[in-house]
Amino acid sequence: MDELLAVARWFDCVELNSSFYRVPSARMVKSWATRIAERPGFTFTVKALQRFTHERSGTAADAAAFIRAFDPLLSRGALGAFLLQFPWSFRDGPEARRLLASLGGWFAGVPAAVELRHASWNAADVPAFLGESGLAFCNIDQPVIGDSMPPTAIATDPRLGYIRLHGRNYRDWFRAGAGRDDRYDYLYRDDELEQWRDRAVRMARDVKDLYIITNNHFRGQALVNAFQMKSLLGQAIREIPGSLVERYPSLRRIAPEPPRGNLL
Repeated sequence: MDELLAVARWFDCVELNSSFYRVPSARMVKSWATRIAERPGFTFTVKALQRFTHERSGTAADAAAFIRAFDPLLSRGALGAFLLQFPWSFRDGPEARRLLASLGGWFAGVPAAVELRHASWNAADVPAFLGESGLAFCNIDQPVIGDSMPPTAIATDPRLGYIRLHGRNYRDWFRAGAGRDDRYDYLYRDDELEQWRDRAVRMARDVKDLYIITNNHFRGQALVNAFQMKSLLGQAIREIPGSLVERYPSLRRIAPEPPRGNLL
C-alpha cells in the first residue's frame, strides 16, 4: 500500500518528519509531488533540518538550499509550511530572539511556523515579536511539567495557524531512557480533543490555513485522534480503515456505514 496516497485519501495534509534529519533527494521530492497530483488541495508541511533548531549552525545559504529542495511541491502549491521545531531547552532571551529573527528572514519567502516548548516563550510580547519576524506560532499539546509550554490558541501570521498534538504521557515524556514510542504513546480522550476543537475554531477566524497535526503516533493513535478531530470540526469522513476500527472500536461512532449489497 502507498501510505502517502492512503493519507491523502483520508486527510488534507501530512507533516514530513524525515526532513528534520536530512534533506530529501530531488527524486524523492519529485515522487511526492507526482503521487499527489490527482489530489488537489492536499499539502505537505515540512520539519526543517535540526541544523537550524537543535545544532543552530545553519546559515542563510543553508536555508535557501533547503527551501529549493522542495521546489516540486512549492510549484504545485502543495507545500503549506515549514516547521522550525525547537527543543525544550531553547529558552527566551536576547540571543534566542536574534536567532528567530534571522530564521524569519531566511524563510521569508515561504510560510514558516516555529515550535517553542519552554514556558518562557509564553510571554505577552512573544506573539507580536513572532509576527514582526514573519513566523507563525505553533500551538502544542504536551505534558505540562515544570516550565513546559501550556496549551495555547495563538495566531501570529495571517497565512497560517499551526497546532501539534504530542500526547500527554506524563510518565515517559522526560523519563531518562524512554524511547520515542514511549514518549508519544497516548490516546486523547474526547473531552481533551474538544478543548482543541474550540481553540482551532477560534484560530481559524484569524488565518487563511490552519494545520492540525497529531503526533501521538504509537500504534496508529495519531490516525485515530485525527479522524476524531476531523469529525469534531464537522468535516466529512468518507472512509476509516477497517483494521483501525477493529483495534479502536470507539471509531465506530464516526465511521461511515460500509456499502451493502453486491458491489459487482
